Amino acid sequence: MSFSKVFAQGVALVGKATVAVRRLQAPEPAEAVGATPVIPAGKPQGKIPTLKMPTARGWIGDEKPVAAPGLKVNAFARNLRHPRWIYTMPNGDVLIAESSSIPGPIKSVFGYAMRTTMERARATVPSANRITRLRDTNGDGVAEVQEPFMEGLNQPFGMALKDDIFYVGNTDGIMAFPHTPGATRIDAPGKRLTTFGTGGHWTRSLLLSPDGTKLYCGVGSFSNIGDNGMAAEEGRAAIHEFDIATGKDRIFASGLRNAVGMAWEPSTNVLWTAVNERDGLGDETPPDYLTSVKDGGFYGWPYCYWGQTVDDRVPQDAAMVAKAIQPDYALGGHTASLGLCWVPAGTLPGFPDGMAIGQHGSWNRSTLKGYKLVFVPFTNGRPSGPPRDILSGFLSPDENFSYGRPVGVTIGPDNSLLMADDVGDVIWRVTGA
Repeated sequence: MSFSKVFAQGVALVGKATVAVRRLQAPEPAEAVGATPVIPAGKPQGKIPTLKMPTARGWIGDEKPVAAPGLKVNAFARNLRHPRWIYTMPNGDVLIAESSSIPGPIKSVFGYAMRTTMERARATVPSANRITRLRDTNGDGVAEVQEPFMEGLNQPFGMALKDDIFYVGNTDGIMAFPHTPGATRIDAPGKRLTTFGTGGHWTRSLLLSPDGTKLYCGVGSFSNIGDNGMAAEEGRAAIHEFDIATGKDRIFASGLRNAVGMAWEPSTNVLWTAVNERDGLGDETPPDYLTSVKDGGFYGWPYCYWGQTVDDRVPQDAAMVAKAIQPDYALGGHTASLGLCWVPAGTLPGFPDGMAIGQHGSWNRSTLKGYKLVFVPFTNGRPSGPPRDILSGFLSPDENFSYGRPVGVTIGPDNSLLMADDVGDVIWRVTGA
């Protein structure tokens, strides 16, 4: 049998397996959300785990997401190229990192099925490798200016400005570029400050410390559960801390499979992050999570999850399991919670202090979850209630199509909430109704 026929059969098997799971699963487990989630026992799904993702459709005409009661949403900018992350500059410019995953070589039937699925979901479009500058010049909530700010980057993602230096989280390391206040474009060559391994989880989010002396960077794992050995994961599945004055880079916290969004809780100055957990154990196992991050803390990956629940698929290290820290707040299984932003009380009418979280949406579960912008309330520096929707309606009711997929989220220059949608190629703006 030819190679292509084997792959074709593999894809067919994946589709049939997904349907079978949906029909036989009884009942669907409760969503693992909150500080004390009920997490079903992990059931390894084998070489071909559940693989399901909607076809990317995009928004047509005046279509838009559904805003929560008391809120309204409008398109701040359209016609971008896979917008992923957002950064608001001091002068009111809004910068958008436009980049995407670059598929590696296909090595298995599942790899082929995964590639075709991601292509259908428009997750592997050619990477624009640029940062675009947006500006609302007349205060109407729509960006009249949309032009390149930086080009020729390497899968840019995180951005940060400190004094006269603009930092970019390229997939292969943190870069520093000279910046003049009010500049509308950067063409000067940058300086590499760190070097990271490429491939796998490719995004490199950035966040300055409150005093501006440190730069934090999320570096996701190369594989799902250390599939290629832990040597291939050196320096990964971690949050790095870069000291701006000394140029020294160190691992601040580890065992975080894919820590993407980061934000400071302002009353405590504690770092929080949104983490995408491992695949292949079931619809709600384990949940993605929101957690405070301790200096030197280890959060379990790949040996265990949600504290010290051992993953039997992984060669074990009892000492590492013993020191694994349980996350603070579960966000549901495979919601792909990526964007994270602190939202002060009063930013959105009726919403207290809390975190906004862009949930990109699942592919490794029989019933899709995520595909929302949600809000987790905080009291006294801790999550204090169930999540609330800010924006929904990114997924068709029959789960066959996605109109959009939420990613990065931040506060805009006019105190609105801005969210990147990398399927709709839109930046959505949320305000009071």
